[in-house]
Amino acid sequence: MRHQTAQLLGGPVHYVDHGGHGPAMVLIHGLGGSTLNWLDVAPGLAARNRVLALDLIGFGHTPAAGRRSDLESNRKLVEAFLREVVGEPAVLVGNSMGGLLAILEAVTAPERVRALVLVNPALPKPLGIRLDRIAWAFAASFVLPRLGERWLRKRAARLGPEGTVREVLELVDLPESKMSRSTFEAHVELVQERSAMPWANRSLIEAARSLLAYLARPRRLYRALDGISAPTLLIHGHKDRLVPMVAAGAIHKARPDWTFRDLREIGHVPMLEAPDEFVAMVQEWLDERLPEAKEKAG
Repeated sequence: MRHQTAQLLGGPVHYVDHGGHGPAMVLIHGLGGSTLNWLDVAPGLAARNRVLALDLIGFGHTPAAGRRSDLESNRKLVEAFLREVVGEPAVLVGNSMGGLLAILEAVTAPERVRALVLVNPALPKPLGIRLDRIAWAFAASFVLPRLGERWLRKRAARLGPEGTVREVLELVDLPESKMSRSTFEAHVELVQERSAMPWANRSLIEAARSLLAYLARPRRLYRALDGISAPTLLIHGHKDRLVPMVAAGAIHKARPDWTFRDLREIGHVPMLEAPDEFVAMVQEWLDERLPEAKEKAG
């Protein structure tokens, strides 16, 4: 595992090269996430793939550096990363907001996307479905930028780094006992480091507002789905309180040709909650859909 920096879109971008041989695979985290979200699955995936994970603009160790952190800016970052760092069509594995970014990139630059693995992707809330109380409060805090930044500062001061990570785990319905201790501690350390980054809260709020605005117009997403030609695996944790299972079901109804996996006892971040099951599921599907890649990896 090597930490690297690339100059993309006018500023530095932190990414992790997990090594491996086979088809290129790029791991894209969600809102508030980082390359750390993939620590428990990257080694297993690297057994058959060349695995890279990046920090989006304003997240992890990628600074804003004068760049916006909205959806389109980060979609452009993914494309630049594929073009200038990866250098070949890749399997995009995206969780939450990262899943939506993977969808948008597959529509915009299909020649750069070999396959999609969408892990609890950010999706519109179907009419008549109420958001979980905690999820609603989290989303509402980002509506007004100044209010959101003030709320994030007070939250950090009240909870401290460990408390902040535990609150996020509650939001994504991930019991701390299911998360490896080393990965938990790495997340705590990153929260501590980001407390000294003046752009961190602003970038999070900008990305959140952009995401909520996009999801408020569901027809845009459904039009985008029609434009995807890459083979796609949709994985969804049934207990997800941020993206209800019914939303994933609606997407599968719109694209019945996609492979759909319903993880009954899992929440919003399957790769952290059930890493071994996640790796086995993804690799089995890739071996079936990209047999030529299996031979290359072997």
